[in-house]
Amino acid sequence: MQPYPCLSGFTSTMTQRRINTQIITQTGGQIGTRFELPPLFAAVRQKQRYSIDTLPPEVKAPFPSEPIIPIRTKTVRQFQEDVEKATASGEWKDVREFYLITFDSFLELNAAFKREANSPFNTTEDSGLNSKFISAVYDALLHTPQDIQKSVLKGIINSLLREWKGPRTKDDLRAYFILLQNPQYSSTATYVIYAHLLRQIASLSEADHHFLVHWLKKLSQRRFRQLVERLLQFISTRLFPAVPEDLPPSSKCLWWIPSATKVLGFLNAANSISSPPILSYTDFYNITLDHIDIMGEYRTWQYHGNSSKFSFCQFPFILSAAVKKAIIQKDSEQQMISIARQSLVDKVSRRQRVDMNLLFLNIRVRRTQLLSDSLDELSRKKAELKKKLRVTFVGEAGLDMGGLTKEWFLLLVRQIFQMDYGMFMYLKESNCHWFSSWKCDNLSEFRLVGTLMGLAVYNSIALDIHFPPCCYKKLLTPPIMPCDQNTLVGMATLTLDDLQQVMPDLAHGLQELLSYDGDVEEDFYLAFQVFQEELGVVKSYNLKPGGDKIPVTKVNRREYVQLYVDFLLNKSIYKQFAAFYYGFHSVCASDALLLLRPEEVEVLVCGSLDLDMSALQREVQYEGYCRTDATIRYFWEVVLAFPMELQRKLLHFATGSDRIPVGGMAHLNFKISKIDVSTDWLPISHTCFNQICLPPYKSRKELKNKLTIAISNAEGFGLE
Repeated sequence: MQPYPCLSGFTSTMTQRRINTQIITQTGGQIGTRFELPPLFAAVRQKQRYSIDTLPPEVKAPFPSEPIIPIRTKTVRQFQEDVEKATASGEWKDVREFYLITFDSFLELNAAFKREANSPFNTTEDSGLNSKFISAVYDALLHTPQDIQKSVLKGIINSLLREWKGPRTKDDLRAYFILLQNPQYSSTATYVIYAHLLRQIASLSEADHHFLVHWLKKLSQRRFRQLVERLLQFISTRLFPAVPEDLPPSSKCLWWIPSATKVLGFLNAANSISSPPILSYTDFYNITLDHIDIMGEYRTWQYHGNSSKFSFCQFPFILSAAVKKAIIQKDSEQQMISIARQSLVDKVSRRQRVDMNLLFLNIRVRRTQLLSDSLDELSRKKAELKKKLRVTFVGEAGLDMGGLTKEWFLLLVRQIFQMDYGMFMYLKESNCHWFSSWKCDNLSEFRLVGTLMGLAVYNSIALDIHFPPCCYKKLLTPPIMPCDQNTLVGMATLTLDDLQQVMPDLAHGLQELLSYDGDVEEDFYLAFQVFQEELGVVKSYNLKPGGDKIPVTKVNRREYVQLYVDFLLNKSIYKQFAAFYYGFHSVCASDALLLLRPEEVEVLVCGSLDLDMSALQREVQYEGYCRTDATIRYFWEVVLAFPMELQRKLLHFATGSDRIPVGGMAHLNFKISKIDVSTDWLPISHTCFNQICLPPYKSRKELKNKLTIAISNAEGFGLE
C-alpha cells in the first residue's frame, strides 16, 4: 500500500491536463505538444557557462494584478505553543487545521507567511516572507501525525493543479519559493509531486528566475544546504533507483532530471552571487554522475549546445573535477587517435615500416641540459603533445613506466622555479610564485611552463607549483584558445581581492587608501603612476595617458586602485603570461575547458588539498611487509596521530607534492617497502614512484622519531 495514495491520481491528472491544454512553453508563448522541458536557452546554441544573473537588479515583468490575500494573525510563537500542546496532549486539532488551511492554495500560503498580507514586496532583495515562521512550520511538519502530513501533500497537489496555467504573480512566485523548502520531498514516495513542482519552477519566466535566485541567497546556510542535497538525491535516485518499482518508468519521466538540474542551477547561481559563497562549489557535485556515460553527455552538448536537448554539460557545476578531467583526457585522446590513425594509414599506403613510437610523445633529454633539451624537444614536437608521454634520459637504461616521466616533471619544476633563474618571483608573504615582469627575453621558456602544466593534467601528474588563484582565472580567459593570434588572452577582470592573494601587504595599503577619510590628494600625494624596480633600476609606468600629471583624489581613487591591480596582474606581465597561456592550451585545447572553474584547473594541475590518511591506509601497497607486521602497525598509528602539517610533509616526502591527485588516494599508487638496513637509518623515499622505504623499526617511539626527522628535513620542490 502506498503511503500517499493520492499520487497516482495526481500523476494521471497532470498528464491528462498537459495533453488537453497543450502546455504553453516559455518560447514566446507559442503552443507546442512537447513533453520535454522547454529549451533551457531559446534559440541559443553557443557553448557558454550557464548564468542566471544576467538581468538588471530590478526586472519589471508584466504581472497581473494581485488578488486580495486574507489576513492571518497567527504568530511563530503561537504556532510553536500549539505544537507543544499537541505533542504533550495528543490532541492535534488546532495544528491540523493550520496545516490544512495554509497549504490549501497559493493564496493561503501567502496569507500565512507573508509579513504584510497585501504589500507588494516587488524587490529582489526582500521576498516579503517570514522565513523564521516558514522554518518553524517545516521543522515541525515531519513530527506531526501521518494524516497531517498527507493533508499537506494533498493541498500541494491541488495547488499545483490549480496554478499550472496562466501568468504568474509575485505571490505565486512566493508560494513556489515556500513549497520548494518542504522537507517531505526527501522521501521517494513524494517524488512525483516534487517533480511536478520542479517542472513548474523551471518553466517560470526569466524574470521570475531572477527574483527566485536573489531570494534563495537569503536562506540560512542550513536550509540552503538542505535544498541542494535534496535535489542532488532526487537526481541520483532517478538515475539509479534502489527499488525501480517505487518510481514511474524513466521513459515517462524524461523531464524529471532536466527540471531538477535547472532548479539546482538557480541555487548554484544564488551561491555564486553570495559573498562569501553559502556553500563550497564542491557541494554541488553529484558523484553519481561519475558512473554515467559522460562522453555521451559531452558529445550531446558539443553537437546541440544549450538547445532543448538536455545534457549535464549544460550545467557543469554538477560535474566533479574527476569527471571533467576524464572528459579532457578522453577528448584529447580521441583527437590524437584520429591524427595517429591518419599517420599510420599514410605509412602503410607508402609501404613504409610502421614504428609504434608514433603513438607516443617521446622526450629524450640529458640531465646536464635538462631545461634546454626539454624546450627543444617540445618545440620540435608541437603536433604530438596530446600523445601519451614517454621520457628517456640519455645514457641511462630503462623503460619509462611512469617513474621517469614523474622525475622529469619534478626536476624541471625545481629548476624553473629557482630564484636565481628569474622567470618567477617567490612571494613569501603569500607563499606563491608570480611572473617576473622584466623577464621577457625568452618567452619560449614561459610557453614551456604552460606546456608542462598541460602535460601534467593530461598525464595525471600532480605538480608541486604554487600559483595564486588568479593565475587560473587568467588561464580561462578565454577558455577556448582564439584562432586569431592578435586576440588578447589572459586579461581577466581582477580585483583587490585577487591582489590580496598575491601581494597581501600591497593590497592592504590600497584598501586603506580606499577607506581613508582625510584629504587623499594632500596626504598621499599619489599620481596615476606605478614605480617598479627591475634589475636594480627603478622604472615608472603611467596607469593611463598622462597619468604622471593626474593626482589621485577621493573622487578617482577607486579608478586608480583598479588600474593599479590591472597593471600588476595583467598588463605588466602580458607577454610572459600569453606565452604561458598558449603553452597550456596547446595540450589541453578542448571544449571541455568551458566546463571548468578556475579552482578546478588548479586541482587538475596541482592536486587536491583534501587529505585523508585513513583512505591512504586503505589503498597502500606493501613490498616486503604485510599490513599486520609490527612496523606497519606502528607506522599507521604514528601517521594517523600526526597533525595535518606533518601529514602533508609526509605526503610531500613520499610523492614530491603535498596534494593528492584528482580522483582520490586510489590514484596515488602509494607504496611502503621494506629496506633491510640498520634501524639507525632514517626512512628513504622515491618520489618518482610514490614510495617510502622503511627499516624494520622495533618500537613505535623509534619509528615516530626517525620518520619525523626525515619528513621535516626533506628538500621541497619549487619553494624556498
